[in-house]
This record gives sequence, C-alpha cells and structure tokens, in this order.
Amino acid sequence: MLDTTSGTGVQGHVADGWGKVADAFRRNFEGSPGEVGAACCVYVDGRPVVDLWGGVADREANRPWDKDTIALVASTTKGATAICAHLLAQRGELDLDAPVVQYWPEFGAAGKEQLPVRWLLSHQAGLPVVDGPLTFEDACAWHPVIRALEAQKPLWQPGTEHVYHSMTFGFLVGEVVRRITGKSLGAFFADEVAAPLGLSAWIGLPEEQEGRVARIEYAAPFTLEEMTAGMIETTGLDRDTVLAWMNAVWGPDSVQARAGQLGGAFDPAGGYMSTRAFRAAELPFGNMFTDARSLARMYAATVSQVDGVRLLDPATVEKMTAVQTDKTKMNGLPPGLDIPAERSFYMALGFWRACPPMPWTGPRSFGHPGSGGSVGFADPDAGVGFGYVTNLWSFRIGEPRASDLAAAVAACLG
Repeated sequence: MLDTTSGTGVQGHVADGWGKVADAFRRNFEGSPGEVGAACCVYVDGRPVVDLWGGVADREANRPWDKDTIALVASTTKGATAICAHLLAQRGELDLDAPVVQYWPEFGAAGKEQLPVRWLLSHQAGLPVVDGPLTFEDACAWHPVIRALEAQKPLWQPGTEHVYHSMTFGFLVGEVVRRITGKSLGAFFADEVAAPLGLSAWIGLPEEQEGRVARIEYAAPFTLEEMTAGMIETTGLDRDTVLAWMNAVWGPDSVQARAGQLGGAFDPAGGYMSTRAFRAAELPFGNMFTDARSLARMYAATVSQVDGVRLLDPATVEKMTAVQTDKTKMNGLPPGLDIPAERSFYMALGFWRACPPMPWTGPRSFGHPGSGGSVGFADPDAGVGFGYVTNLWSFRIGEPRASDLAAAVAACLG
C-alpha cells in the first residue's frame, strides 16, 4: 500500500494501480461544490485497496476529518436495512412472497391483508405517506408510527404502482424484522452485520460516539433551471418530459413531498438531524452514522468474503437485486407520460440497481445513495464494495462527487 497526502489534507492509502481514485478524491475538494470533509473506501475481493479521508469534520470546532470520523448517511441507511431483511430470507425466517400479516398481523387493516413483503422492499406498497398527524417524538418512539401504518389505507392498489417510500420504508421493513427476531432493526444490524465485520456503523448512535460525528454543512442552493438541466443530463430524457415529471411527482403538494415529512413528524427546516434525539433514535430509513470504510466493508461482504465473513450467498444476491420497478408505473405521473424505470427509479428489493443516471462500476452493481451525497454499493462481477461519506450536503441533481469516484474505480478495474 502507498501512503498518500496532499495540500487538501487528504490522508490514507491506496494500493498500486488505484491512484486514479485518490486523484478523483482530491479533485472533489477543488471542484464545485467542493468538499468540506469526506472519506472514500474501496474493497476488491474482500481486501481494501483504497482508504482515504480528508478535510474538516467541524469548521466551528476546527476539527479535522480523521480516520475515525463518522457521518450521517441519510438514505444510504436503507441498504443496511435491506441487508438485514435478506439475511432473514437467506436463513429461511422470512418469505418475501408471504403476506406481511404472516409476521405482523395488525398490518392487515384497510385492505392490506394480501400485501406481500417484497412490495415493502420495492416501494410498491402504496404506503409512502402517513395521514398523521405525527410528531417528531412519535417518530423517535417507533410504535406510534407503526400504529399509523397499520391503519393507513394504501394510496393505490399495492403492486400496481411505485414511488419512493422515503421514510416509511424503514418502519415497514424494520417492523417485519422486529416481529421475526424480537429485536429492533438497529439492534439486529448491530448484532448480525456490524459486530461480525467490526464496523463503525450504528442505526441508533450511542452517546459515547457523539464526539466522532462530522458536522453537516450545506452547499449553496440551486435554481429550478439548474435542477432541470441536471435531470436532463443524468436521465437522458427531453426537457418537456423532465418538466412534466418534476411537476407531477416533486411538486410542493405531491406525494413525494409529503413522504418526506411523515405526517408532520419531520420539518425539513427544523434542524432535527443535528439533535441528540434524532441520532439516538433507530430510524432505519435514514439515520445511520458510519464511515466510508464500514460502508465499503459491509457491501464487500455481500459479494465476497471479508476476513472470513460473508453476509449473503450468491443466490440471495441474485434474488434481491432483481429489478422490480420496471414492471409498474411511477405513482403521480399524468396520463400519457411514461418514465422508463432505468432512467428514474431502478429499484430492486431494497437496493437501487446500476442504471444510466447512476452507472457505478458495472451493470449488476447494487446499493443505495443518501440525501446529501453519500453512497454505498457492491458490484458482484468485480467483487467491489464501495463507500463514500461527506459532511457537505448538496442536493444538486447530477452531483459529481460520488459518481466521479465510482468512475475512477471502474477505470482502475479496467
């Protein structure tokens, strides 16, 4: 391994032949929006070949990003949640085609009696919103959200449409795991994934780890025109189609906008992500705190053996990465508007699959990105586990930081 340092404060090491990833990581600090602090790690065939970090973890405290810094990775958490579910399926404890009520009887209210588990994992359950009202305290307490989901009527006939269940995903899948194992999702993840692999990763952050957390900063906001241009560039769709899609699915009163508030529990302007209450809660949709090394190691262990540990066998990976959203229409699209799944929401059973807007390192790559820029993924063909975390949150469509790093990994693979 070769030590590497630079004027941007990048530290760590890369194996021979992996310098392009270090170059891309350094450029992220110099480009737009420009990193504040970040880390990137890559495993290949169970061994680390890239482990880099740099920048500032907390500007106010003048604290540098060091080897042990952890960050909030938002919806990148969903990949860890899905891995927990597929561990149970692999063990024969969870049948993805069984109705949810087999494990969670109270779920069957309001016409949900026949809804299978796989539709929870593939965002086809028709439950992206909770009518509410719910409070932040309700969300952190878990059970009030579960009671609300039990009573909630699906917005569409389950299995006929899809839309991103941005927050309810974690509660729905997490409750199934809890009913089977008797453990909360955070506890199951800690025992069955993090502990065997020695990960610095928590869904429900222990208070003693608070000092390691990077402080979130936000990139400059971008205009609607910039967002439109980014959508056109990343999806390859024409302007009229993109505008119609954005207005229908992402407008202020849309299902997708409501999904991000969970019946009023989460105020986007409330600053809740920096509170101890949010960090301590177990919210499997999006409050994992981790480092890039742990993300890469976790995903590597789904496609290879890592220090004697392999989480999932090839048959499980094959089943869980079969794309589901190419068979149903995105909810909210006006009549006549068709958005191909591989250009918009190419979702398997809890994981995004590689697609033109998010090519990663190969067509069978799978993983999950997070709001703000983080991502973890695996490539079963190349034996890759990849992790990237940052504390500069940028919501720009076509965000280049993670995609440039993934492209560098692909170039090194040859």
